Amino acid sequence: MESENHIIQAKEITKMFGQKIAVDRVSFYVKKGEIFGFLGPNGAGKTTTIRMLTALLVPDNGQIVIDGIDISKHPVQAKLRIGVIPETSNIYADLTARQNITLSGRFYGLAGKKLKAKIDELLDKLGLYNHRDDTVKTFSKGMKQKLNIASSIIHDPPILFLDEPTSGLDIQSQRLIRAIIKDMNAGGTTVFLTTHNIEEANLLCERICIINNGRIAAVDTPEKLKRTFQKTQSVEIALRSQVSGQVFAHQQLVERIEKLGDKWKLYTADPDKLIKHLVSLAKEQNLTITSLQTCSASLEDAFLELTKDRSYAGSEIK
Repeated sequence: MESENHIIQAKEITKMFGQKIAVDRVSFYVKKGEIFGFLGPNGAGKTTTIRMLTALLVPDNGQIVIDGIDISKHPVQAKLRIGVIPETSNIYADLTARQNITLSGRFYGLAGKKLKAKIDELLDKLGLYNHRDDTVKTFSKGMKQKLNIASSIIHDPPILFLDEPTSGLDIQSQRLIRAIIKDMNAGGTTVFLTTHNIEEANLLCERICIINNGRIAAVDTPEKLKRTFQKTQSVEIALRSQVSGQVFAHQQLVERIEKLGDKWKLYTADPDKLIKHLVSLAKEQNLTITSLQTCSASLEDAFLELTKDRSYAGSEIK
């Protein structure tokens, strides 16, 4: 796993709370300049791992290296190499945008004309310059998140940790934040992204790490993860009339049934055979099919399979 190209390295890190093992010998690396997704169900060890990576928790065992710095030996130096945008905003609602970023800059030892110039640059880049002297309590959620980003990158960190950056935002604001993330990454910033939004991870991340029950279940590209679970295919069907999902139950052909709006998604190992069965079923029960199509495995399917206590021997797990 050793490489000059690995800007984050977690090596066999473990964390216990009493007798409970929250993180169990976790190892992975993040390449310099990539957007790396970190996914897992609630209680999987995701938050604990991130807190260790950002020097908020000390691992009981193992080693974390941030941009060549051993975080346990030099936590302050390591913190200077990262920016952190938590899920819960840490900006002050009664201060202005400029005042919030100024506070953050001073925390990192910035001052004077250099700090003012950097603040103006960020406010302009993130579309907040015309609101620089407005108090944050007048901001929309999207504006607050942009201010969070500005405050977190005032010191030009090479690594940015983002925890649920688009949570609670409307669609337009989500797209804007994703565009900002891509723009920062294009400028050389390594992004460590944690999100419950599987589609967001698929859109943004070059590689994805999935943690479950405190252990790494997979580390790979989104496409490779999807291909690994190609056997978990599905068929989507919509009918003119409303029916119960039990209509589609078939012990040999249907593994799982999901309701998606006006459609039903049926998981199967043999989509061709299932389609023939559904056409026959519709004729027998005098049902009108309005749409019928096969669907390849999605990243969401891969995530669900991997978090069922199964492991995936990805080529990049070391």
